[in-house]
Amino acid sequence: MRRLFWLGVGVIAGVSLARKASETARQATPAGLASNLGDAVRELAGAIGAFGADVRAGMSEREQELNDIVERRSGLPRQSRAGQASRGKGDHPYGRHAAAEPRTRRARRAEF
Repeated sequence: MRRLFWLGVGVIAGVSLARKASETARQATPAGLASNLGDAVRELAGAIGAFGADVRAGMSEREQELNDIVERRSGLPRQSRAGQASRGKGDHPYGRHAAAEPRTRRARRAEF
């Protein structure tokens, strides 16, 4: 009975060691290295995307906090982004630095 137990342990250890060795050998081939590199690039791209989403969420949250502070200190109601019904002369639909209307005409070149 004891010998059968140790035989089973040896077979299990041999199979797991052989699988580990073949996996290591596969990773050392050019295809295995390319696969590992591809996985690393995908993981990096996902991390960068998540970081960008976190930054945008933080910016939005901070913008909301600053708008609330300005509203409290000035006493003027804040305009909502969506559905601005009436815009004043200086208010632009896409931020304060956006052009009011796109310029379609260009000035003529001076002829010498």
